[in-house]
Amino acid sequence: MLRLAVATDAETLARIREPLADRGIEAVHVPMEGGVADALLDVPWVNDRAAVLRSRNKAGALARLGAAGVPTPRTVHVSNPVGAAELRAVFERFDPPVVVKPNSTTRGVGVAKAPDLDSFLGICDYLELVHAYRATGDRSFLVQEYLPDARDFRAMVVDGEYVGCVERRLPADARAAGRWKHNVHRGAVADGVELPAARRDLAEEAAAALDIEWLGVDLLATGDRAVVTETNARSTVDDAAKYEADLDDRLAALVRRTAGRDP
Repeated sequence: MLRLAVATDAETLARIREPLADRGIEAVHVPMEGGVADALLDVPWVNDRAAVLRSRNKAGALARLGAAGVPTPRTVHVSNPVGAAELRAVFERFDPPVVVKPNSTTRGVGVAKAPDLDSFLGICDYLELVHAYRATGDRSFLVQEYLPDARDFRAMVVDGEYVGCVERRLPADARAAGRWKHNVHRGAVADGVELPAARRDLAEEAAAALDIEWLGVDLLATGDRAVVTETNARSTVDDAAKYEADLDDRLAALVRRTAGRDP
């Protein structure tokens, strides 16, 4: 039986283990950081370290997507340290509110919405304090347009093909309390949905532009406009019922091809 080593022992491993086992692939957790595993184990990766970093760096990913013609939100990349005058100039390029995102975090960590200039400068002050800590790596952040009432989707692409999508929604009481982030790890609910063909194509185009085999693509859609906001090369696989029927077959085929064992 072919073995698939998974660097994270979380929901995704639990959900793919049995379907892959039914297809002759044993998915097992390797209890070491991906970079260490890469150095110690002479094995091919489905998504290697370079792919994960390429997706995780938001500014770099957006630049690649823009160069490939994939629509993204209006974004300015800011690198600390930067003065108040420069920050004001950045803020004035948008119609408030604006969204501020650390460049290399996931799960909505550190993402804030600034309704006015004073709030924006305050958020930037806090980021500068955090970045002053010498162990902080990426000291840059993004300022993006805010899309009110946009629907939030996470599409999954495996080996270049769209394999399903969930829509992330906040409960009504959370929205009434003023919450706006749709991250599942912060209380949103993910429901399986059908995406229109044009938005499926958009997800596939994003994966192709980043050259990543297994990718979660975050889309915001409002009216007839849809943009790719982020991507995740370590994307959580949700309940199988929320995806296309051939998800497991496609994933198994990708693992075999990566291992050089095409059926």
